[in-house]
Formats: sequence, structure tokens, C-alpha cells
Amino acid sequence: MTAEEFLPDRLSMRDLERAAQDCKGCRLHANATQTVFGEGLKRSLIMLVGEQPGDREDIDGRPFVGPAGRLLDRGLKEAGITRNDVYLTNIVKHFKHERVGKRRIHKKPNADEIMACRPWLDAEMSVVGPEVLVLLGATVAKALLGPAFKVTQMRGRSIASDFAPNVTATVHPSSILRARDGDTRAREFGRFVDDLHFAAELMS
Repeated sequence: MTAEEFLPDRLSMRDLERAAQDCKGCRLHANATQTVFGEGLKRSLIMLVGEQPGDREDIDGRPFVGPAGRLLDRGLKEAGITRNDVYLTNIVKHFKHERVGKRRIHKKPNADEIMACRPWLDAEMSVVGPEVLVLLGATVAKALLGPAFKVTQMRGRSIASDFAPNVTATVHPSSILRARDGDTRAREFGRFVDDLHFAAELMS
């Protein structure tokens, strides 16, 4: 089973978002609070795609509102991009996690779960029609560009793809939060902003 059978007949963003709330295309829906669909300008020049919602996103029902989202907001602002002018989403729409005591710890979605959820992302890309597609992290980049793709080697570059006129990749902001110390976080954040600035330049 995949999300394909849950897609609405009409591919408008409003209909997609409503239909996604009832998606049972994979087992992840059973333990998630809710579907976390994409958010932002429906006809945006730039679309950013992350891996999956986290704990805060699962509770609030909005993408990129937790610690990684706040870091992304900082990065967008420093790169001259307004969050209100972009479309933000994830390749997987439900929070995959395991419980450790009272905490819910993120678990990476597997290939079957990503494939099951993929129809939602394809539909979002079709409706938004972005000029620039920014892939955040290795999970998304490998899913869309192939398993051999390496974000560490290809970040901040223009990548040939049929998904959008301009495709580029960078790290997921959560990886910056996991850096071993403050100096490393600052350095990696600077590189992240540079990648976002490159994405902004692709729009011109």
C-alpha cells in the first residue's frame, strides 16, 4: 500500500492537505499524532524538502517549527529569503519515532516508508511548480537523486534534474544542532547559509 490511493481527484493544495490527513499509506500513521503536510506559498519560486516532521511538528501539525525549524528560519533570513515566500515540506508526512522513557526519539524512515509517502511530495511539487528545489539532508537527496548521491560532496551546487529547473542540496539543519561544539556549529551554520544563498541566487 502507498499514499497513491489516498490522493484526491483534483490536485489543488487545499484538497491535497485535506486528503493527507486521512492517509494510511504506511504504518507510520498509527503512532503519529497527525499528518504534517507542507506549508507556505502555494506558487512559490523556492521549495525546501526535509526528511520528516519531528516531535514538535507532530504536536503542532506544521513543518519546521521545532529547534531545526528555528535554525532554518535563521538561515533563510541570513540568506535573504523570507519564510513566507517559500514552500516547506517533508518527504515523509508522519513522525517516525521510538519511546525512551517519556521522550519520543526520531528514527530515520526506511526506503519502503519513503516510497509509500512519495506520492504526496510528487503532488506538492506538481502544484507548487518551484523554480528552485532545495533538498535538506542525505535522506531526501538520496531518495530523489539516487543512492549514490553524497550531500557532503555535492552541496551548494546546481544539480541536473527533472524535478525543477534548478535543484540543489544541503545538509538538514538538525545535523548542525548535533555538532560537537559551539565552534563547529557556527562554522557549519555559516556553510548552510552559503548554500541557501546559492539557492536564492538561482531564482534570479
